[in-house]
Amino acid sequence: MKLGQYELEVPVFLAPLAGVTDKAFRETVRAVGGNYVWTEMISDKALNYQNSRTLNMLDLTGEAEPRIVQLFGSDPETMARAALLAVECKANIIDINMGCPAPKIVKNDEGSALLKDLPRAKSIASAVVQAVNVPVTVKMRLGWSDDTIVAIELAKLLESVGVQMLTVHGRTREQFYSGYADWDWIRRVKQAVRIPVVGNGDVAKPEDAGRMIEQTGCDGVMIGRGALGNPWLIPRTQHYLRYGTVMSEPSIDERFLVAMQHFERVLRYKGERIGLNEMRKHAVWYIKGVRNAAQLRDEIMQTRSPDEMRAVFSRILRIGE
Repeated sequence: MKLGQYELEVPVFLAPLAGVTDKAFRETVRAVGGNYVWTEMISDKALNYQNSRTLNMLDLTGEAEPRIVQLFGSDPETMARAALLAVECKANIIDINMGCPAPKIVKNDEGSALLKDLPRAKSIASAVVQAVNVPVTVKMRLGWSDDTIVAIELAKLLESVGVQMLTVHGRTREQFYSGYADWDWIRRVKQAVRIPVVGNGDVAKPEDAGRMIEQTGCDGVMIGRGALGNPWLIPRTQHYLRYGTVMSEPSIDERFLVAMQHFERVLRYKGERIGLNEMRKHAVWYIKGVRNAAQLRDEIMQTRSPDEMRAVFSRILRIGE
């Protein structure tokens, strides 16, 4: 699949996840073999105001290409200016969020609220495409609700203004993350446009990605929640799609050596206080399926220093011996 100057071989993408796909996690996914990662979604207004926390979220220093930045907003001009700022910060691809279902996003007419205002969605995409000289993509849902599916209509509008790739999450806004993703709508969108379409929703193991591509004809897959505590899902899925064989799961030793490396990255970028707070949720995800996980979860949540967190990881490594 080609996107601008990039030839994306076996396109398996790490989804943009608020509070998760920060620089430390993106580097961790790349370190275990993942190729294509998104930033967390970044507010266009905050970026234009040069908010310090937002600028930290946009730190792409040392990251491999393509560097993909996702923006959200509701005003075409503000989004266009934010996209220019992101490109100045070395973004290679700009993605527009038209799918986030969170109430605090929707109430500002952003994210999946744009599914109810297609003219505005089209204007935002057009403004961003015209503002930057890098590929512009969009991540979207099927519609606001089951009786207001707009995916095909929106996809055609976005294609008409120069959007170069679509990621379609096979749920409506009203579903949030419940129920099942409707892959058949991904198939319909793929058949309706000429630009690449990436499928998203319910890919929890490599074989799921193979089934999605077979059923929908999509050009690639995006994995979100399945990668929590499991960054290996991205390269394992790449391997499966390339060779048709399933790589073995990482051992406990491998999992927690990588978790420890992830933790050190979080500390480096966010400091001890914030880093420890943020790593607790990641550590709980990493221990899924480990013996005595409930007890370990309690220990993780009670850690009060980086050394205490390291000690928990060390005990887990001894469990795996």
